Amino acid sequence: VQLVESGGGLVQPGGSLRLSCTTSGIIFSAYVMGWYRQAPGKQRELVTTITGRGRTNYASSVLGRFTGSRDNAKNTVYLQMNNLKPEDTAVYYCSAGLTYAMDYWGKGTLVTVSA
Repeated sequence: VQLVESGGGLVQPGGSLRLSCTTSGIIFSAYVMGWYRQAPGKQRELVTTITGRGRTNYASSVLGRFTGSRDNAKNTVYLQMNNLKPEDTAVYYCSAGLTYAMDYWGKGTLVTVSA
């Protein structure tokens, strides 16, 4: 099983980024996909989860700014991040699970929000 994130980088406050996560080795449509993040010195936290049918839930800190989506035909999940803030700086991880308890994780992609 492989989950590979891409799309991270340096962005100014108020800017946008779109993260992607391509997967292999799983029946993608059967899995709940998640995006988590870990800021320096902090614990990993949930950003969003997306069920196989596209139902989403979000952390309150990103609600209205971030949008999770998936393309089951491409085995790919996305995270559109708008109006980014310095406190969004973190390593963002893609994850997959048959339930909301995640079974597989990517290696992460760094997002830095700074002027």
